[in-house]
Amino acid sequence: MQNLYYEVNTLDRRAVELYGISETIMMEHAAAGMAGWIQKHFPKNSSVLIVCGKGNNGNDGRVLGRQLEGDYHISFEYDPNCCYDVIVDAIFGSGLSRNIPSNVALLIDALNQSNGYKIACDVPSGLFPDGTLDPHTFRADVTITMGSLKRGLFSDAAKEVVGEIIVADLGVSRGRYEIPSSWKLLETTDLLLPRRSTLSAHKGSFGHLAVVCGEKVGASVIAGSAALRFGSGLVSLISNENVILPYELMQSHSLPSTTTAIALGMGLGAEFCDDELSRLLDNTLPLVLDADIFIHPMFPKLLSRGNIVLTPHPKEFTQILRITGIADIDVPTLQNNRFSYVEQFCTAYPNAVLLLKGANVIIGAHEEFYINPHGTVALAKGGSGDVLTGLIGALLAQGYTPLAAAIQGSLAHTLAARSFDKNNYALTPFDLIERMCTL
Repeated sequence: MQNLYYEVNTLDRRAVELYGISETIMMEHAAAGMAGWIQKHFPKNSSVLIVCGKGNNGNDGRVLGRQLEGDYHISFEYDPNCCYDVIVDAIFGSGLSRNIPSNVALLIDALNQSNGYKIACDVPSGLFPDGTLDPHTFRADVTITMGSLKRGLFSDAAKEVVGEIIVADLGVSRGRYEIPSSWKLLETTDLLLPRRSTLSAHKGSFGHLAVVCGEKVGASVIAGSAALRFGSGLVSLISNENVILPYELMQSHSLPSTTTAIALGMGLGAEFCDDELSRLLDNTLPLVLDADIFIHPMFPKLLSRGNIVLTPHPKEFTQILRITGIADIDVPTLQNNRFSYVEQFCTAYPNAVLLLKGANVIIGAHEEFYINPHGTVALAKGGSGDVLTGLIGALLAQGYTPLAAAIQGSLAHTLAARSFDKNNYALTPFDLIERMCTL
């Protein structure tokens, strides 16, 4: 995991005070980080356009030009008749607080349409600290950010413009430069699979997930199949009527006595009356909730119990915010303020774990927040969320804490999608489930 920060000016000042590093030294290191990347990826004599603004970001660009001059053809003025191998955006830094002026907007639009490989210095110009975008934001192939990771780089909107993200140090190691942060970025190495080490174990050793099967049976079958694939020893679908299921999934009309976790909400509809749901949930078992349960009259009561994971997509989260009285907003407003509304919800409900779906998944629990940036557009397919619910349910059934289940289930979900090596429109839920075997 890596730390994430809303801003790093505080860290810069701390480095100056503790280590006596001047702004000039920081600037030289910032430029050296970009220069080293260019030298590694582009041969000498490549043409490099460096577009500089008036502030520190522009100064970083000017120092970069000095460091590369002699080995590369450096230009600081954009010529629409020229072709550039590399285009460096050093116009605005991470402190942008106003809309981009029209003359600069026209320049950025022209740069975006150019064919050169595009590098953003610190952040793409037009990306605000909260992760929202100016309509004329620079679209980078790689962002070389300075000192530490900025949280705004990992908004859903930012995913369209940041490209690959690399951190350049400023003359002091990140271990010394950084301070603890409540926001973390999840890395692929954070995945811990539910591997089995006890040789004398049996199926009952790995939990029993009960999936409440509603009107849309397929959603429960997908979730149950994912749970079984991800290590749950037993999976039962709880239904009122007899339904046709894969042979490996069990069926019951009541909650099995051996149940260790419950998954509820996927395709629920109006299959169960309030009394039936109340009986199913008259316990303290861990819960993972999704979809229809968020608009059920019982939902506010469920928020009061512990051991609970919520997995809404943005529209469902706006409904949750409205039901809980936190905010009455639409989806675009939420998407522009995802970090803030997750924090507000987790403050109001510290015993719940929230997993907000999106291009970059946000997981929050009280005062701990995590971003999973590994999702792909291949997951934009009906049933993908049911797989995620099943993965989290499997881990809850096996004894994981709600926060650990949300983190590990989300990582497995996104990394499985990344391993899909066919056309990104073709991924199905069962392709995703099958890839749990190869993580």
